[in-house]
Parts: sequence; structure tokens; C-alpha cells
Amino acid sequence: MIRNMSFVVFALVASSYAIAEQSPIKPESLISLQSHYSVKETADRFESIIKGKGLTLFARIDHQQNAAGVNLKLRPTEVIIFGNPKIGTPLMQCAQSVAIDLPQKVLISEDSQHKVWLSYNNPEYIKVRHHIQGCDKVISKISTVLSKLSTAAVSK
Repeated sequence: MIRNMSFVVFALVASSYAIAEQSPIKPESLISLQSHYSVKETADRFESIIKGKGLTLFARIDHQQNAAGVNLKLRPTEVIIFGNPKIGTPLMQCAQSVAIDLPQKVLISEDSQHKVWLSYNNPEYIKVRHHIQGCDKVISKISTVLSKLSTAAVSK
């Protein structure tokens, strides 16, 4: 009887480790900061900051303007696509599938209460999503840079 109970306890402990291994805790996928400025002002500020830091601006998309072009309404919504191959390339070398999430993007949008938000993909989420290993320094650097850029764009 004691052997059977020991086996049951062992089996339960082993299965809990197996479940934990299959279901890693996933960080929030987006990081959002409230802005003190309008969508356009926040986007202008962000664009100016990234250019000043020597980052490449690949595109700036005004979704509200595009919606108006087909007679649809949308609250102010812009996406800025930017990056730096010196940072993105090493990340892709660790996990090439991360290229689907690069270059980096920020979303600046106005919600239904007229609050403006700047959001970006959480690098820790991208790490989990693409099973990136051995690139913790790059992920940390990206996290730090995105946080600083975003904070500067939304703060007074």
C-alpha cells in the first residue's frame, strides 16, 4: 500500500513538471503607455526621437487616413515601422522566424475615451513566441531601447 501511495505521489509530481514544461508562463504580448499628446503629436515625437538616435524609419502608416479614403471611419491610429539591422540581425541569427516580427513597430492610437496610447510588442513575448535561446543580451537591449524611446515620446 505504501509503495502504491509513493508511486501515486511520484506520478503526480512528475506530471505537474511535465505540464509546467508544456505550458510556459507567457508575458503580456503588448506594452502600452498612455500619452500626454494627440496621436499625431505622439507619432511625430516618436519619429523625431528614432531619427535622432540613428534608427531607420521604414514606414509610417496612418490607418485613419486610409480608412477615410474608402469612406470608413476610424479613430486616430498610426503605426511606425522602424529598426536597426545591428540589433535585429543578431536576433534573427538566434531564431530566424523572429523576422516576421521585425522590423519593430509601435502603434499609436486613440481609444473610445479619447485617451492616446503608444503600444509595442513585448520583447519577452517575442522571445517566448519564437523560442529564442542564447540571445538574452539582445532581448534585454531591445527592451531597454523600446522603453526609453516610448517613454520619451509620451512624456511631458
